[in-house]
Amino acid sequence: MQETASGAKSERPVLRSLLKRVRAGDVLVIWKLDRLGRSLRDLVELVSTLMEKNVGLKSLHDPIDTTSSQGRLVFNIFASLAEFERDLIIERTQAGLSAARARGRKGGRPKGLSASAEKKAVAAEALYKEGRLSVNEIAENLGVSKATLYKYLRHRGVEVGSFCKSAPPKTLKVTLHLRVENNSKFVRGKKRSREDIERFVLSHYGMRKLDPNGWEYELTIPYETDTELDNTIYSLLQEASSIADDRNGFIEAEVIAQDGSERYW
Repeated sequence: MQETASGAKSERPVLRSLLKRVRAGDVLVIWKLDRLGRSLRDLVELVSTLMEKNVGLKSLHDPIDTTSSQGRLVFNIFASLAEFERDLIIERTQAGLSAARARGRKGGRPKGLSASAEKKAVAAEALYKEGRLSVNEIAENLGVSKATLYKYLRHRGVEVGSFCKSAPPKTLKVTLHLRVENNSKFVRGKKRSREDIERFVLSHYGMRKLDPNGWEYELTIPYETDTELDNTIYSLLQEASSIADDRNGFIEAEVIAQDGSERYW
């Protein structure tokens, strides 16, 4: 069987199907270990699942063969290293949080805009309401993208479109598949991270949840050129990743165009 999805992705349908089909006494042969798991911890969990089913694992390019006692020894060493790695991450995280609290810092993403961004937002509002410059010209003068300019205007309570000199931008409806996960089982921040991502990032693009309990969203992205479209999407993904990182988590995301062009990011 061949999996076309990257080993760094959690959603891997071929692997999921394979794990359902294997039986006791089978031996799973893989090309390399990094093709099987996203990380050492993920790899250990997958191999543990196989061992519980009495299924062996052989790697053609790594010294792993859980059908032999020597191979199981090597695997147990890897498992110990993974546990050691998790403990180190926990210790470093706790030490960092303690040091930050001692310096009077509070965790979490700052609410609203930074001081410099607030000044740009005020200038953007004044220029936009004046109506002498186009949206592109205002964005160029302030050194920001159009998506950021619209974000500033909404922050200032300006109804976008009322004073627009240029023609309305094109829009593209996209589907965002987003997962937010914690860096370890000892971190409990992914729910708050998702809420902040929805509030501070996705809401600026007409967010609509396709499933109230799922991770799929429909977004409307304004743009004029394909380059601007790419920059806007990569910018919102970077903002989402930054929010998750602030709470010791990470995201897995894929954006797919709904116009039938099969474009994805």
